[in-house]
Amino acid sequence: MSIHFTVSGLTRNLIHSLGLDHEHAPRALTPEQSLLLDCYLAGQIPDSAWNDYVFEMPELEKHAQIRRARGLT
Repeated sequence: MSIHFTVSGLTRNLIHSLGLDHEHAPRALTPEQSLLLDCYLAGQIPDSAWNDYVFEMPELEKHAQIRRARGLT
């Protein structure tokens, strides 16, 4: 028996914020998010501001962790 359902954006964000979607690759970044990530990794955005961005867009931190792990910072 299998159950199929569609997850709304709000539910997806809730699941993501709870860390329950750790098996999935992070969503692709928009050009603006990519620029924010590049600026943060270059040291142009302070951690306090970065934390605000990550609160609103949690996928940013996943991409930052991936880039750090690959040595692409």
